[in-house]
Amino acid sequence: MAEDPAQAMYRYRTDTLVDDRGDGPALVCSHGTLMDRTMFAPQSEGLSDDYRVVAYDSRARTDRWSGPYDLSDLVEDCRAVLDALDIDSCVLAGMSMGGFMAARFALEYPERLDGLVLVDSMAEAYTEEEREEYGGLAEGVSGADRVPGEVAGMSADLMFSDRAHEEQSDLVQRWTNRWGTYPGDAVAAEIESWRTEPGVLDELEDVDVPALAVHGEEDQSIPPERARRTVERLPEGRMETIPGAGHPSNLERPEAVNEVLGEFLDEVYA
Repeated sequence: MAEDPAQAMYRYRTDTLVDDRGDGPALVCSHGTLMDRTMFAPQSEGLSDDYRVVAYDSRARTDRWSGPYDLSDLVEDCRAVLDALDIDSCVLAGMSMGGFMAARFALEYPERLDGLVLVDSMAEAYTEEEREEYGGLAEGVSGADRVPGEVAGMSADLMFSDRAHEEQSDLVQRWTNRWGTYPGDAVAAEIESWRTEPGVLDELEDVDVPALAVHGEEDQSIPPERARRTVERLPEGRMETIPGAGHPSNLERPEAVNEVLGEFLDEVYA
């Protein structure tokens, strides 16, 4: 069978699609919807003295964004990244959509994981109402040359905490501006990759690696209780909430998240 073009992209273009910093055991990071690999820059900077920190762009941020594709395809993309970088096993950290993928990766390739980190994510399905809302969002950007400014602004209001809007306005504006450069169809395909996917809560009982959920207390996109329900299904799972942080907690409160992640990595690789 011919290699999937998107996965071949990771094999041959890791120098343009991946940030790879540091040596030692690997922490591999997968970003959320609307984000890109640069959202993990604070983790790369803060943890790469002791660990190899890898962050990669999902296909939505590349020239292979065309859908349809689903979370199973993103799992295979992640595997392609690990193979291309000669990483036999790692701690896999996924933020939001990246966490949806990471939970499924843990089920599909348990031998490739030393640990699992879900950043502002969950393993349960969206409700029918939520699916309809996100479907409307996908339709609203589909066919647009670029994501409309009102959609980018609405996303910023939902994703970032009130504290971030008040105290980190440069951070919020930088990402809002970035979203306005994305092709609408790329974002629509990204949303459709997970919008109607079934949850994997029950299956997580078979994941026997150390697992950590890191979640902003002010997350409106995925409320903390949904992450807590996910952690309860993981045999070795625990949860750390980040005060004053919204959906991208690792961006809003990087020092606090790095402290939690560093402790977890030290435990996994002790």
